[in-house]
Amino acid sequence: MTKSLAPSQLYHPCDLEQLNFDSAADLAHLSESIGQERALGAIEFGVGMPHEGFNLYVMGSTGLGRHTLVRDALSKERETAKEINDWCYVANFQQPHTPHVLTLPAGAARQLHRDMRQLVEDLLDAIPAAFEGDEYRRRAKESTDNFKEKEDEAATRLGQKAAQKSIALLRGPTGFTLTPEKEGKVLSGDDFEQLPEEEQRQLGEAMKEIKDDLKESMSQLPLWQQEMHRSLKVLDRETMELTVSQFISKMELKYSRYPKVVEYLGEVKRDIIENSELFRRQESAEESAPTADDPEFNRYTVNTLVDNAETQGPPMIFEDHPTYQNLIGRIEHLSHHGTLQTNFTLIKAGALHRANGGYLILDAEKVLTNPFAWDGLKRALKSREIRIESLERQLSLVSTISLEPQPIPIDLKVVLIGSRYLYYMLKEYDPEFGLLFKVTADFTEQLSREGGNELLFARLIATLQHREGLRDISRDGIARIIEHSSRAAWDGEKLSLHMASLINLLQEADYCAGQAKSDQIRLEDVQAGIDAQEYRSNQLQEQIREQVLRGTLSIDTNGSQLAQVNSLSVLQLGDHSFGAPTRISATARIGGGEMIDISRETEQGGPIHSKGVLILTSYLGERYAKHQPLSVSASLVFEQTYGQIEGDSASAAELCALLSALGDLPIKQSMAITGSINQHGQVQAIGGVCEKIEGFFEICRARGLSGKQGVIIPETNVKDLMLKREVIEAAEQGLFNIYAIKHVEEAMELLTGLQAGVPNAQGIYPEGSINYRIQLRLAEWIALRQHYAGQMQMEVEASQGEEK
Repeated sequence: MTKSLAPSQLYHPCDLEQLNFDSAADLAHLSESIGQERALGAIEFGVGMPHEGFNLYVMGSTGLGRHTLVRDALSKERETAKEINDWCYVANFQQPHTPHVLTLPAGAARQLHRDMRQLVEDLLDAIPAAFEGDEYRRRAKESTDNFKEKEDEAATRLGQKAAQKSIALLRGPTGFTLTPEKEGKVLSGDDFEQLPEEEQRQLGEAMKEIKDDLKESMSQLPLWQQEMHRSLKVLDRETMELTVSQFISKMELKYSRYPKVVEYLGEVKRDIIENSELFRRQESAEESAPTADDPEFNRYTVNTLVDNAETQGPPMIFEDHPTYQNLIGRIEHLSHHGTLQTNFTLIKAGALHRANGGYLILDAEKVLTNPFAWDGLKRALKSREIRIESLERQLSLVSTISLEPQPIPIDLKVVLIGSRYLYYMLKEYDPEFGLLFKVTADFTEQLSREGGNELLFARLIATLQHREGLRDISRDGIARIIEHSSRAAWDGEKLSLHMASLINLLQEADYCAGQAKSDQIRLEDVQAGIDAQEYRSNQLQEQIREQVLRGTLSIDTNGSQLAQVNSLSVLQLGDHSFGAPTRISATARIGGGEMIDISRETEQGGPIHSKGVLILTSYLGERYAKHQPLSVSASLVFEQTYGQIEGDSASAAELCALLSALGDLPIKQSMAITGSINQHGQVQAIGGVCEKIEGFFEICRARGLSGKQGVIIPETNVKDLMLKREVIEAAEQGLFNIYAIKHVEEAMELLTGLQAGVPNAQGIYPEGSINYRIQLRLAEWIALRQHYAGQMQMEVEASQGEEK
């Protein structure tokens, strides 16, 4: 008969001899995380690989510290990386809807922005002054005087000719007037009528001739005026060019290393000269003097899209809200008189712009759940450029003219952080994913306790304690944390690397130490934090336990029952898991080998559970029906379950219940069993073994421990045992037992108190053994089935004879 486990096997304590320190203050802090060498190597490879498509997908469960480790790893890579640039948009004076992009060394864009603003301010002072200077006035006066001189010469010449013909040429504010004169006296209309007709005729002909000459002379005036305006315009342009060149040439010399900037400054120069009226506007009663902040001067500003002046090394950007616009950038609009207007100064950068030349870290799930963000990210990575385009235009929802900024080339590494499930889903259903994210950094969940790793984990605890600003931790407190991490890993030989849970425990233990007015986090403070976490989460656990103790949920812990077994299951509610016993019952009768899983028939059982039932059916056939039919019909059910049943950890219990029904073998209700089986009856490991044992123990303790109660577990789960102190103490006192088995027959021996039996050469088991009773019952059912089949055949033949 299998013996119960020794108390020393129920817990894998931390070896205090390896922890050769007094407290966390004595430990050297870690410079990097532990246990993640595989992931760190993948990150280093992905960052160092220069070829296209080697972006990273970092996968693992939430709380492993993926973000922190990725940031730390990338920070180290940034120390040896290449220089980065600023990016800015400037006006395209020829095609305003297509702004030009400029790239400059880090910090230069900010300086260019300041220089352009200063240029406008300087020109607003210098240009009006140039047009008010003596040189400009003199040359402008020469042009106007030249026009006036020509006009006067023409008027004098015409006046002399008119005087010779007794015609007076009078010059008024609105033009010239012709009137007859005689003896130097201008004739009125009455005087003209009193002249002889011949003289009137001669004066009329003379006036007509002079008028024609005047008309011909006046026709030259627009040409002279045009010549004067052309001369003034040339003067204005020369003055503007001379003034603007003085300032632009200084900037061109300053930025001579950047041809694109020099080319842009040349365009600015030409545009300012063409739009001199913007700078010549003077202050008036209605308007104030123009300034560089006026909207009409926006065309000369520099829209600094990305400013890396204060960035040390390549940028590392984490975008917490990766919408399409937050990734790709956007073009904003202003409302003006009821309409929306925009210009290149309203172009805003996205995360891809800010991370250009460095690293962009994104949560995979957030990117995928934001509409169009995933497609926009892939499009940018494939084309190696960022093209800012509104969603409305992409979806053809608007047809209005808008900005089309020049695309910006990108050179960066994108790091997606997500779950394993999401990774394999993308790998399966998105063919582009594998081409763009060729490097996988897989975070491990556990760390082996061997090879001095407990001391290494203690240093990790000390590092987190220092980083979080918590109290010093005693040696036994650190040992308790290590043991709790091992339990959280569901493996007594491993340590959980779930950093979020570890930090939460440290913070709670620090709080408990503060409540106890202790300067140090002690073992009792750590235990108080663990107990507090459990107490806040175990309300449902207590309700289930209460239902069992009140008899609402039927679980027996004493006596024996036929075809009834206490199975153990684990329930997971958020971060809290606990074990609860469940009754499994079976029935067996004469039949043709049918096995009815009531949970499966009612669609309450999941596929893994159904698989377990089919496996135990195969075991029955392999064990008892190799050379004869399995003349049995049986049914199995989880009693008082009202939700989905999944998993195969109850298949051993189901088989025990079925064997009990087949052999009329009463089963001890003081014991519970957990474990899955294969087709040969070998018991296999399951998860949550500690929670399952403790769940049954609590019921037994509440009803009173008798020393006969216990739990049967797979032998392969012994290494996972990290049971609570009260369970170990009960085992030490012989009040509660835990058995480890390899085969289901060992479980049946413990549950029935009988030997399983070994068959002889003829395949017959010893009388009184478990297998003998089952074998005998199956033989009886075979004989009865043959008897009934023969009797039925005789009845059929008799009825056929009567008909004849």
